Formats: sequence, C-alpha cells, structure tokens
Amino acid sequence: MGAVDLKQIFKTPNPIIGVVHLLPLPTSPRWGGSLKTVIDRAEQEATALAAGGVDGIIVENFFDAPFPKDHVDPAVVSAMTVIIQRLMQMVALPIGINVLRNDAQSALAIASCTQAQFIRVNVWTGIMATDQGLIEGRAHELMRYRRELGSDVKIFADVLVKHARPLSSTNLTVAVQDTIERGLADAVILSGWATGDPPNLEDLELARDAAQGTPVFVGSGADWENVPQMMQVADGVIVSSSLKRQGKRENSIDPIRVSRFVEAARRGVPMPKNDKVPPSVKLHT
Repeated sequence: MGAVDLKQIFKTPNPIIGVVHLLPLPTSPRWGGSLKTVIDRAEQEATALAAGGVDGIIVENFFDAPFPKDHVDPAVVSAMTVIIQRLMQMVALPIGINVLRNDAQSALAIASCTQAQFIRVNVWTGIMATDQGLIEGRAHELMRYRRELGSDVKIFADVLVKHARPLSSTNLTVAVQDTIERGLADAVILSGWATGDPPNLEDLELARDAAQGTPVFVGSGADWENVPQMMQVADGVIVSSSLKRQGKRENSIDPIRVSRFVEAARRGVPMPKNDKVPPSVKLHT
C-alpha cells in the first residue's frame, strides 16, 4: 500500500484543510426547505477558504444533527453530490467528503462520482460508543467497495475519534497501528475529546511514531496560537471552528481568520534539510 503522497494531492507535504459545514440538508430535522440557500452558503465558505490560502477543503453535513449512525437518507447523498460538483467549479482545490456520522459508503460513492480526492471516516476500525449508539468500523467492506468502484479515493481515518469512547483498547499506539496495518487507511486523524478540543502534543507524537510514515493530521481544536507547535509534529491539519467569525461554529468563514491561521501553520512546519527557505518562511525564522 505505502503512505499517501500528500504533496501529489495538495501540492504541499503539510496541507491545511479547511472545513465547509453545510447548512441542514433535505430530510434532516432543521432542513430549511431551500437547497439554493445551502449551496450559496457552501460556495461563500469554499471561496473564503480558498482566498485565505488553505490547501484543501472537506465538506461535511455538519448541521444535520442528530445524525444517523451509518446510513444517511439518499436525499442527503444527492444534495452533497450536487454541492460538491458546484464547489469544484468554483475553487481549484482538492476536495474531501465526510458524511456524518459514519456513512463511509456514501462518502466513497460521492467522491468516486465527483472525482473528489479523499474522504474522512470517523470510525474506520474497532467499536466506539457515541451519541448515535454503538458504531462499528467497516474497513473490510469499504476497502472492497473502493476496489469495486475502481476508485483511488484516499481514506483519512480518525483514531479514537471525538465525541466517542472506545469499547476495546484505548491504547493510542495500538489504535493507530490497527487503523493503518489492519484497516489500510491512507492517513490518520487525531482529535481532542470534542469539536474545538485539540489533541495534546504527547498524543500527537505517539501517533506519529506509531504511524511510521503514514500521514497524521490534527482533526480538531487547532487555532493560530497552538497550530505552529502542532505542525512541528503533525503532517497536516483539518480546521473549522477557529476560522469562523468570532470563532463560533454556527457563523460563516472569515477570510481574515483563514489567512491568519494559514500563516501561523506555515510558521510551524519544520524546514526540510538542504532546501532553500521560501521567502514567506524566512520572515519568521
């Protein structure tokens, strides 16, 4: 298998991936009745992220809570497909998909049909107790489905995901190794306990060592104050809440916060040996 080449997908070995939180979609409890409103907001957010300098975008049906465990309604799949196609016409960035809570099959199907580059899966291996009930990883089904689709979509898998407790080993090293070696994930994501909580540096270092070259992403809680430190250890970061106006996740993306975050994250990336220092980095060293 081998580790995924982040530079090939994102044009950088240390990508910053911004999240587009979709407004409630059809059939979700807070669905507002207008798909155009959802699309317009998604386009604004993607444009703001691109303008602020992120390297990739991940699209989530974040406001569809309460989420089903592992099968969303077909209308959600249809809506997300339409939205992702629209975003691809607007921004020239790699796009990923997370169908919440854990509908990796739908995410893979959407990604394959829209030629999105990656998906995020919250529970890839093991069993997690969550507010949706017990969620079981289905890596075995999904890797076969990916082959059936003839797809090269990359799997970015959470390890001991936020808003969940493991029923088996809580040993982070074992969980990372299982996700990669037994689940065949292309990259792993480490979060804190909840949306907006960062993982601690010690855990990041453990995960990086256990991953042995497979990319490790920070999956929650990154802001412009802690990201330089985290990027010394992690390969990349997925960021959302701290890019919103006033840092509140229900607000829209603030392009100024995005560019401030991107600058801070770049400052934290260790320079490769024997490489020329880019002018933007030179200012901060």
